[in-house]
Amino acid sequence: MLAIGRHSPVPVTSWRASLRNSVLRSVNDFVGQRCAPDLAGARVDIAAEVLMTFLDGGKCVRSTFAYLGWRCGADDDPHALTAAASFELLHAFALLQDDVMDSSTLRRGRPAAHVAFARWHRERALSGSADRFGEAAAVLLGDLCLVWAAQMMRESGLAGAILERAWPRYDAMRTELAVGQFADLVNDAAEVPDWESVLDVLRRKSGNYTVRRPLEIGAAMAGCDERLIAMLGAYGAAVGEAFQLRDDVLGIFGAPEVTGKPAGSDLVEHKATSVVVAAHRLAAPAVRRQLDELVGTPELDDADIARWRSLIVATGALEWIEQLIDSRLTQALELVETGPLDPVVRDALADMAATCTERAA
Repeated sequence: MLAIGRHSPVPVTSWRASLRNSVLRSVNDFVGQRCAPDLAGARVDIAAEVLMTFLDGGKCVRSTFAYLGWRCGADDDPHALTAAASFELLHAFALLQDDVMDSSTLRRGRPAAHVAFARWHRERALSGSADRFGEAAAVLLGDLCLVWAAQMMRESGLAGAILERAWPRYDAMRTELAVGQFADLVNDAAEVPDWESVLDVLRRKSGNYTVRRPLEIGAAMAGCDERLIAMLGAYGAAVGEAFQLRDDVLGIFGAPEVTGKPAGSDLVEHKATSVVVAAHRLAAPAVRRQLDELVGTPELDDADIARWRSLIVATGALEWIEQLIDSRLTQALELVETGPLDPVVRDALADMAATCTERAA
């Protein structure tokens, strides 16, 4: 499966697409055999359909990194692939909860889960608040995804001794994710947090659980030594940070038809993302006053969003964030180029670093 890159006639991009298809098949099988029967008892007949919308359009980034971690110390293995695929359910948990927290109406161009559940409630003229029902249903589905993710890994077919090497890092990853979400609750542009606080939330909420921890978990399961796992962790930290910095750029400047989210969604929500905080730090006093005015405007219209974007560009913040992304990518590529890796895995990790940092959605 990993015969790719310049050492093989199979291109890296073809391998990545093949792995994604294998991951999605594995997840679909698990949902059909385990999740759908469980959801049948929930009496909300769209629950399984809503779940699949969160699983069928993803890029499988976390699963890919988990499997690459495995391939750093072991051969291809269908059971390891199943274990890696379980990260898609963990990601679904994060997305479901995140959309409720952020009151996001769209996910990948489709109604967010809480919106779909609320519509289901209204169509049946049930008592109570449809919006409240939708949020509660989405949170509960997210809770189930958290349980199913661990179950899918546990039932992957890998030996218990192999999985035992994963659980400490797996627990750390889930804790970091939840703590990062807690910190994100008070992520308000009006507060203008210091830069290190922004980076800390960025790493906890997304960077670590997107790249670093999946890589470390896969490598630990494969029996890699601590030196190699540390190198992969450093690579993962750099790529994970760049990944979220890119996400912050897209949250302001991304095209809705590509990102699947409303235009300037992070500005609409007044989120203190890396781009917003960098602009505030770099702005001249007159520009900072204009930024503060926008931050203090509760309801932003399209003209306000366009103006805020223009001010961000004028401060040089966008260019500065792009330089940070490039520096993280360079650091990651240097690590894999000099690390004790199989050339095939090295090619794949270099490809994934570029894919995560140069994406448009």
